[in-house]
Formats: sequence, structure tokens, C-alpha cells
Amino acid sequence: MTVPERYGLGPIEVTEITGDGVGMVAPLTGNGYSISGCSGGGGVTSNGGGGVSMNCGVGPAATVNDVMSLKVVKIQKPSAVLRIEPVK
Repeated sequence: MTVPERYGLGPIEVTEITGDGVGMVAPLTGNGYSISGCSGGGGVTSNGGGGVSMNCGVGPAATVNDVMSLKVVKIQKPSAVLRIEPVK
């Protein structure tokens, strides 16, 4: 799924849906990366490239790069409902 450029991420790809969470990866488009509220990690090159992986479960929204809210609303394998919106 494509997200606005201001979020600092390229298209987010869902890699895994389990009973516990949703695994996702995305390329970085900015110079940094931060996440709180779900597990994740990644790397940034000196040119601003790189990528991240995230694993989020159902529950409170995670905050990505201080500007994007990502919430796993529901998991019903083999699908999941995600809500992505600006941080309020």
C-alpha cells in the first residue's frame, strides 16, 4: 500500500499475517526512521536509502516517524484490517 511521502516510507508491503500480528516491510525515503508502539527495526544508508521491517499486533496505534499512525484493527487470517492516518 502506498503512503504519503511525508511519512518517510515507500510502499508498505505486508509479508506475514499470523494470529499474533502483521509483518510488514517498507523502503525508507527519508533520512531517519523511528517507531513506537510495535516492534520494528531497520537501517538507513548515508544517502537516505534502506528499509525497515515492522511487526504489529491488534491494539493501540503505533507511531512511525512521529507523523504516521498505524493500527492493526483486526486480524482474521488470511487477512487483516490496518488503519493508517496522520498522527493527531
